[in-house]
Amino acid sequence: MKKIVWLLLVFALILALGACTRSATGALPTKSTESHSLFPTALPTGVGNAAATQTAAVAGTPTKAASRGTSEASPTPPPPTPTPAPPTPTPGTTSAPQPTPTPKPQPTPTAQPTPTAQAVATVVPSRYTLHQGEYPYCLARRFNIDPDALLNANGLARGQWVYPGTSLVIPKQAGPFPYQRALRNHPTTYTVRAGDTLYSIACLFGDVWPEAIAQANGLGLNATLTPGQTLRIP
Repeated sequence: MKKIVWLLLVFALILALGACTRSATGALPTKSTESHSLFPTALPTGVGNAAATQTAAVAGTPTKAASRGTSEASPTPPPPTPTPAPPTPTPGTTSAPQPTPTPKPQPTPTAQPTPTAQAVATVVPSRYTLHQGEYPYCLARRFNIDPDALLNANGLARGQWVYPGTSLVIPKQAGPFPYQRALRNHPTTYTVRAGDTLYSIACLFGDVWPEAIAQANGLGLNATLTPGQTLRIP
């Protein structure tokens, strides 16, 4: 039994020595420089082209995305609006500025002085002929004499009608008129009515003489008056 064991050990030892001899005599394999490549050195043509296309597509995608992101983040500002240039004057069309005409000074109208009524000589006559619109009481007020003395001097009674053209005696020794002589306030103006004369207008105011009205208005005593005409009463 022991002999068999020893034989097996010897046989195993011989096999081990033989293996060491083969490994010593054989050349060590050369270490490849391309041991770290992910793909074999030589690839089929179709496989290489597909891989290259996929690599280029993968590598190019970030560039496009980055480019698109840049364009969205910073938009290009719009171009500035051009300012229109002032019109160039055409030679020969420019006209010289016209001088502004200076207005001529207008003469200031001079106010006409209001004619001043001059005193009329009020000499009481010895006889007086009545005109249209006059009557004995009108003469008594105007001449400042007592009306009864005037009537008595001419043989007249109160209320008796005396026609224009009648000549009356004016008494010299008669007393003054006993009542208010003025019938209307004056000086003033008066608008002529149909049938008026300077004599009848004087009788309306009582103590005004027709000569004074004629002088204040530059008229003659027998001037024809127009209805609506305005007269100054002194």
